[in-house]
Amino acid sequence: MCSHKRGVRHFAVTLLPALSTAALATSVCFISAAAHAQTSLPGIVVEGKSQPVRRKAATATKATPQSAPAQTPSDAVPSDSDATQRAGNLTVPTTEEAQRALALVPGSVVVVPDTAYRNTTPASTIKDVLDYVPGVFVQPKWGDDSRLSIRGSGLSRNFHLRGIQLYMDGIPISTADGFGDFQELDPTAYRYVEVYKGPNALRFGAASLGGAINFVTPNGRDADLFGASVDFGSFGFKRLQASSGGAQGPADVFITGSWQEQDGFREHSSGESKRLSTNLGYRLSEDLETRFYLNANEVRQRIPGSLTKDAALQNPESAAPFNVLNDWQRNIDTLRFANKTSWRVAPGTLVEVGAFGVDRHLMHPIFQWLDYHYDDYGTFGRLLDERTIGGFKNRLLVGVNLHNGSVDADQYVNTGGQKGALLSSSKNDSRNFTAYIENSFYVLRQLAIVTGTQYLDASRRLTDKFLGDGNQSGQNSFDAWSPKAGLLWEVDRNWQVYANVARSAEVPSFGENSFSAASAFDAELQTATTLEIGTRGRRPDYTWDLALYRANIDNELLCTAPFPVADFCVVRNANKTIHQGIEAAFGASVLKSMFVGGERPDRLWLNVAYTFSDFRFDDDPLFGNNEIPGAPRHYLRAELLYRHPAGFYAGPNVEWVPEAYFVDSANTLDTEAYAIWGMKAGWDGRKGLSVYVEGRNLSDGRYIASTGITNVANPAVTNLFEPGTGRAVFAGVKVAW
Repeated sequence: MCSHKRGVRHFAVTLLPALSTAALATSVCFISAAAHAQTSLPGIVVEGKSQPVRRKAATATKATPQSAPAQTPSDAVPSDSDATQRAGNLTVPTTEEAQRALALVPGSVVVVPDTAYRNTTPASTIKDVLDYVPGVFVQPKWGDDSRLSIRGSGLSRNFHLRGIQLYMDGIPISTADGFGDFQELDPTAYRYVEVYKGPNALRFGAASLGGAINFVTPNGRDADLFGASVDFGSFGFKRLQASSGGAQGPADVFITGSWQEQDGFREHSSGESKRLSTNLGYRLSEDLETRFYLNANEVRQRIPGSLTKDAALQNPESAAPFNVLNDWQRNIDTLRFANKTSWRVAPGTLVEVGAFGVDRHLMHPIFQWLDYHYDDYGTFGRLLDERTIGGFKNRLLVGVNLHNGSVDADQYVNTGGQKGALLSSSKNDSRNFTAYIENSFYVLRQLAIVTGTQYLDASRRLTDKFLGDGNQSGQNSFDAWSPKAGLLWEVDRNWQVYANVARSAEVPSFGENSFSAASAFDAELQTATTLEIGTRGRRPDYTWDLALYRANIDNELLCTAPFPVADFCVVRNANKTIHQGIEAAFGASVLKSMFVGGERPDRLWLNVAYTFSDFRFDDDPLFGNNEIPGAPRHYLRAELLYRHPAGFYAGPNVEWVPEAYFVDSANTLDTEAYAIWGMKAGWDGRKGLSVYVEGRNLSDGRYIASTGITNVANPAVTNLFEPGTGRAVFAGVKVAW
């Protein structure tokens, strides 16, 4: 990478706090000048809906309890809605519009609004966001890092992320070869989060085993003029966050920044992060809008490392001695620019085009000192067309994606956290082109036949620049078709039944075999065929979301080969594997009108998310029908929350893993079953003020939160276990106007 680009990165990241402050001040001045001006353009009206108001007013009129499952469908009949109509912005659907759009998918998809977690939890990690989404296994490791898997995706990867494609505002944020990092995500910055499980992510052209997650930021037309929050808690946790948004005439702007610091529950787990997100939209005409995005992150995090099982349960606060000796860290600087333009070319027809570029620097002293410079870029285009054909409602989605990237990967000797001699140097190039189409044809007013396919053309090339140990260069190319077919039956306005069968294809990343000389070009394409049936719905006093699925996988990327170091394995393609399970979410008013009656009574609301996972080898020559390690068979999150219409809430919650799960493919070493519980209480005011206090793991139980996996474990020396956090208490105050 040229020195000029490194200078730009250094300037942007080192001045991030000043940039956040200046940008917030500029935003406030811009919005204050417009305080008496029109906050939305005239003439942009969706039939049957009023113009959007400030978010705090919208929250005050929300009828659904905030503790209700976030994945319930919209009250609108999907077949009667027009997804090309947008109430406030053409480029950014509102939460309700996103819920209606996802209700058109014949598969398990979820919208998690910020009201489900932001005002009632520390909202410090992705676990706070996705904790009550069944089928999603997300557990904290240390700092901001978590382990995330959807339907058993990427179980061989206990660091970074593979098997799930990450988006921000519909624009990719994962690396071109398929990696992702949670440290670049700020849960306080999003209006809502969309979760597309498995092949149901075809809306973005994604077709991986785990699916996709899209983090959507607010915009100037639905944001508060000013908002701020202060959070603090156990283990030195503290965070400051501020945001501002508004609109004047055809322009709107939103900006948010946060600073977070913590000492960490474990030794050698302190960290600090600064994050900035902003977007600027401009309405060129009633039917044409463009929006620019800027994201910047500076993350500094020490890594305590994994422990043996005995150490994790007997001394969970400890760090791996080797990590302390060599000062293991993961430090990331990111600068991301993007644009998305939406054009309603005709009634019922919406076109979206955009481009993005990401400059990322990973400074990562671990077993070696990794110095990686990422340059990712791409473009995309999508067309959504809704019309009547021969008297039948029809929806057509067509799109193309181009996502390319290069990584300058240098690895040095790690000497006490400092760079030593150069050990390897390479340039890793990834090229990805996808084209996709999905069509929903309503043979009856409430019954749609959904068909679609994705075409993937990808290549991976490694150019070895350090030839002292031989030339490790290589390349590979991949192409695949991933068809999909499904049915969506809208039984009534608030009840849907669906079924689908879909194929997915996943290209191996460069990091699959980073602990050996092998790289991505040594592995084959991972493919799967997934069958799924389910139902979702809402009634005045209860909600439900149930999905059953089975994925038959060929060439799953798993730990199947030994490696000289006991803690690691070499990731290769397994032969055949099976992932199947049940995902169930249920919410109900156990009691209501206990102290307050009328149209807005008080409620005692039960919220349950349960996941059953059965992942196993299928007559594998090495491991037979063993269980695939890395995820519990049963995982339950439940909450019983009393809510008063004045805003007060309080109640207990529980996290339960009733059975241990294996950490090696040979099924010789497992974790321990556990149950932990907590309490939270607070007041979510109607005038922009909220306070909360939350206690987690109040019994101070010792448990295994997540693990790495290997092929055959040695209990005495295998460091794979990430201990869960001990008793912790958090509190916070949020204001907005």
